This record gives sequence, structure tokens and C-alpha cells, in this order.
Amino acid sequence: MNTKELLKKVRKIEIKTRRLSDHIFGGEYHSTFKGRGMTFSEVRQYQFGDDVRSIDWNVTARYNEPYVKVFEEERELTMMLMVDVSGSELFGTTNQFKKEIITEISATLAFSALQNNDKAGVLLFSDTVELYIPPKKGKSHVLRIIRELLEFKPKSNRTDLGEALKFLSSVMKKKAIVFVLSDFISDEYEKTLKIAGNKHDVTGIRVYDAREEAIPNLGMVQMQDAETGAIRLVNTQSKAVRQAYSSYHRERQDYFNTTFSKSGCGTISCRVDESYVKKLLGYFKRRG
Repeated sequence: MNTKELLKKVRKIEIKTRRLSDHIFGGEYHSTFKGRGMTFSEVRQYQFGDDVRSIDWNVTARYNEPYVKVFEEERELTMMLMVDVSGSELFGTTNQFKKEIITEISATLAFSALQNNDKAGVLLFSDTVELYIPPKKGKSHVLRIIRELLEFKPKSNRTDLGEALKFLSSVMKKKAIVFVLSDFISDEYEKTLKIAGNKHDVTGIRVYDAREEAIPNLGMVQMQDAETGAIRLVNTQSKAVRQAYSSYHRERQDYFNTTFSKSGCGTISCRVDESYVKKLLGYFKRRG
């Protein structure tokens, strides 16, 4: 992809996702993810309806009329996007690959953080940490994140979420809002997720394709594993083969839901042909 094409793609994603974050998600994001508490801002004259518990008695005595303390939410938060860039993300049987949906969701969340003056960072992972961009504020920083999501070429096609979570725990010393975006065709991340979930506010966003839930009867089909590169002939006429295929998907889905739930983390599951807007809004409203 040349520079002109890349900038065009970045601009297209910016327009779409910024509109979503400005008009839909910004407020929901703010109400869902609270700041660290309230901090004193100023005093002002008492008005009818003010809570008497907020009266500043020292200032009231000095001016011989009631004044109240005004507090503001201590808002600044840090959001980390953990994005799976392994080979299985380059799969899709409808109009888009899983990677494209993950990029749009990531951009929407990053612009929502920007709108609320929060820091945003990104961690791209396969079976190793491929790229880490520390959290910062600003539009140019968010656009850099989008550029990396669009053009980054991973060294490995395999997946190891556990390694990525270990890295997160080592670099993020303070509590952060963490979104893990993946198809979660992975396991053995329960221990590291529990550690991350105890420290951070973690949400897993599982993006998957309809053909990963069930395979149709297409006869003998040549298939390639996107992560290992292995090619094999699969007899999709066999009912046992189709059942085993569907069973594998359900096992990964159940492991994702159970592991995140046990670790006190949130979950969102979104099929490539579904509206991620509705999925995100529903999740924010349930938590808000």
C-alpha cells in the first residue's frame, strides 16, 4: 500500500469512526468508565436545592452568607487497545475481514478516549508482542494508531494472548481501561487474564465470521490454517466432520466467556456481518 492509498484509508476510517465517537459513543464511554474520584474545584454561593452537606463553613463564616464547595470528576484515564494481528484475522466470507472490523472498533474507541481527554495506547500481538505504542493524548497520536492498524505486517501468524497479557502487566503500572480485540481462537490465557483483570478494567471484544460457527456441505474442500500454513483436504460431506468443526468453535467461545467472566472482565461478541455499533452501545449501556 503506497502512502497516498494509506492516507486515503486513514481518512475514510477517521471520518466514519470519529462521527460515531462524537455523536454516539463519546457520552456513553464517559458514563461507563468513571474517573478516579472527585476533586475540589471552587466555592460558590449557596443556591436553593444545593446539598447542605457541601456547605463550606469556613468561607460561610468569613462572608456571613452560605457558600458551597464545588467538586469535579477527576477524569483523566488511560485506555489500552490490545489488538490481535495474527493470521486468523485475515479471514472473512462476507464483505469484510475480521481485521477490518477490529480496526474500525479500535478507531472508534480511540476517538472516544480522545473526546474525553483520555490517553490511548495500542499493543499489537501475535504469539509475541509485535508493537507497543505507549498511551498519549492528541488527534495525531490516534491517527498514528489507525495507520499502524492498517499497514502493520506482523512477524508471526500465530497467537498467544497469554504473552501479550504478561507484557501488559509489566508496562502498565497504573489502572487502565483495556480492550482486547481478537477472534480468541486461542486458549491457556486464564492465569494471565486473571492477573490483568485484578489490576485493570478489561473487556474482551471477540470478532468472528459466520463460517467459523458452522461449515456447509461442500464436498471435498482444500483448507489452509491461517496461522500454521498447513493445508489439508476436508470432507465437508461428513456429518461428523461438520459437527467437530462446530464443536471446536463452541469450545473456544465458551472458554472466552467463562475465562473473562471468572476474571471479572467484560465481554462483547460481534460477528463480522453484525453491527458493532449496536454491540458496543448495548455493552456501554449495561455497564453505565
